[in-house]
Amino acid sequence: MAMRVATSPIRTRIGRTPWTAPVPIAPRPTSLGPPTVRIAGTDVHLTDADGARAVIASAVHTREEAPLAVVSINLDHIHHAGGLPPAAGRARWLNLIDGAPIAQEARRLTGTPWPRLAGSDLIGDILTQASAEHWSVAVLGGAPEVRHSLHHRVTAEWPGVRLVGHWTPTREELASPEASSRIAEQIRSAGADIVIVCLGKPRQEKWIADHGHETAAGVLLAFGAVVDFLAGRVSRAPRWVSDAGFEWMWRLMLEPRRLARRYLIEGPPAYMAVRRSSARQGA
Repeated sequence: MAMRVATSPIRTRIGRTPWTAPVPIAPRPTSLGPPTVRIAGTDVHLTDADGARAVIASAVHTREEAPLAVVSINLDHIHHAGGLPPAAGRARWLNLIDGAPIAQEARRLTGTPWPRLAGSDLIGDILTQASAEHWSVAVLGGAPEVRHSLHHRVTAEWPGVRLVGHWTPTREELASPEASSRIAEQIRSAGADIVIVCLGKPRQEKWIADHGHETAAGVLLAFGAVVDFLAGRVSRAPRWVSDAGFEWMWRLMLEPRRLARRYLIEGPPAYMAVRRSSARQGA
């Protein structure tokens, strides 16, 4: 159970008008292991890269009835899916901090710094473990023309991975429950341990909520543009750009037509929703 946020009056240097600062809250325990805090209507798990990989590996090994869905929580997620609970019982959701505003808010609420865990940062180590343990991996999403380059890189860098299929459905197919169920059944027949789902928000989260359990995979990774990063179609931002919190600007520069609306129109209201969340918890 989360503790109520206490507040204390702090006087400003100019004048005597008090304002209230939130005392760090106690994160809530969860069955997955990492505790959570609630940001803009979304439960966010507090963990590091080792902790996230441990939860993912456990889900592959144990194969519970409900698969593990791993989601990146950023401003794009807050805009499209914040506060909307996924289908109950069909998946267990691991919501990872992705994006500087979410990391800053988690630190503001708990008094502890938490690392950003973007899918593009985690995927290399996940595939390294998959290669060592010979996991089977399926990919859902991306353009048909990236299949060859993606397959070439995975087999070259992670030779122990069994790449059992790459599905690139159209939007019409994804909108069809029947077509999506057929894809899920094909993934099930292929015997995938992990499915990398790269359909963009909120389509990938909705597909996992509706059809992820039909794949019988242990883990479904809602990792957005990871398919393009792995295939070399889009380059990652330099580390110093990412560490400074400006990876969004780098991606906007590379893909202005596709990402302008996300970052310049949808992003600011989502950021304000995140800040209002902190203000409410501190009231």
